[in-house]
Amino acid sequence: MTVTSSKAFREEVIRQLHFQPSDRGHCTLFRDLSAPENGYFLFYSRPGYYELGIADYTVPKDFQIRFDNPEAMIRFGIVYEGRTKFQLKNQQVSSFTPSSFFVAEKNLKGKQIWHRGQHFHGTEITLHEAYLSQVISESFPEALCMEDFKMNHTYHYLPLPVISVIHQLNSLSASGRLTPLYLESKILECTALLSEEIKKPKDNVFAHQIDYGTIQIGAGRTCRLTASDIQSIQKAHDILTEQAVHPPTIEKLSRMVFLNQQKLKAGFAKQYHMGIGEYTTSLRMAMGASLLSSTDLSVSDIAKKTGYRYSGNFSKMFKKYYGVSPLEYRRHH
Repeated sequence: MTVTSSKAFREEVIRQLHFQPSDRGHCTLFRDLSAPENGYFLFYSRPGYYELGIADYTVPKDFQIRFDNPEAMIRFGIVYEGRTKFQLKNQQVSSFTPSSFFVAEKNLKGKQIWHRGQHFHGTEITLHEAYLSQVISESFPEALCMEDFKMNHTYHYLPLPVISVIHQLNSLSASGRLTPLYLESKILECTALLSEEIKKPKDNVFAHQIDYGTIQIGAGRTCRLTASDIQSIQKAHDILTEQAVHPPTIEKLSRMVFLNQQKLKAGFAKQYHMGIGEYTTSLRMAMGASLLSSTDLSVSDIAKKTGYRYSGNFSKMFKKYYGVSPLEYRRHH
């Protein structure tokens, strides 16, 4: 079976997860009522214009979905946990690890693969062509458009202000306070922030992900990044993802990827728009949020599982990251 629309793709994923819908007023909650431990999928939408999906689930069985989708759309968000395997037509199998992402796509063909026991946690916003042409372009002709981006290319990080908006949406959804009007305002805010970023002449986060550019190392010293440097930085990203609870030191990581420490730190910040420490913290916080919402472990035990010796340090960082304490987050979920 090959799905030919984003709606059909979403419905097939939900079917494979054995999820059933439950109307929650402003959104639809999908769960497997016979196995609630497998997680959930929350879906908000203005049909035909945009969608917000918040997912935290475990895959019950192996499956894959083939797609041949002519639709034009923009998708962006954050994958907090889970490694997605996909293969576009005439390309090698690729994997997508936890990070923020952005993709403008049209006429996308290929397949995506899930394996039993994999756990996924993430948030995704989809803007359809009708929203961009009928709402954005008509009122703001100089704003965001599909042609601003390399088509069907996945950018692996978002501008930090957009990431901040996504965190706000997650927090409001968790507390049941995400209304359609507020969501609409935040969709417009994300569009404005993305437009502002892409209109920068050269120094924007999207151009940097195609043209590797230069980085500053020390006072007044710059260095151009090579394709080999980018591969080393991406390898460092994968290592940090897999060892987020107990990450290697910068010195050790530098030796593991054969890249000097200064270039590694500066290159990582340029490539992923956040420092190495910020990245590992984001993974620990996502892991903590997942454990709070899916287990009965104490905050102290969760702190240890996420690499914190003291639960107070974990709680302080968690509140800074999500805007609520760990126990408040658990109550809302």
